[in-house]
Amino acid sequence: MLIDKHHKVLKLIGFSPTGDLGPLTGYTTKRGKAVWFLKAPPKIPPTGWQTVQRNAFRMNAFAWKALPPEQRANWMDAAHLARLTITGFNLFTWYHLRPDPAVIRTIERISGIKLINTA
Repeated sequence: MLIDKHHKVLKLIGFSPTGDLGPLTGYTTKRGKAVWFLKAPPKIPPTGWQTVQRNAFRMNAFAWKALPPEQRANWMDAAHLARLTITGFNLFTWYHLRPDPAVIRTIERISGIKLINTA
């Protein structure tokens, strides 16, 4: 495939062949080879638990988008200042799917940025 032939050039210009591109799904192997295949729909419908999880992620994304820009920036800055290997959005998602105020308090202390309110 044309994309696989020019994989190194594409990576050099910032195109990472991962995910869906039209009717194809692609990923990069550990050895750096691009692998592409036709997208196929699932053979069975999602389970109830999968639907619950997908809706939880969907609602989290809506909550993130509803935050004022300053609060989103606070989450991003706190993740950066705490030297986390995840983004502020990932931190926000983790906290809202598995609330652990103690971890967030530690990140607040390290970063000096208040993220959650306590009642």
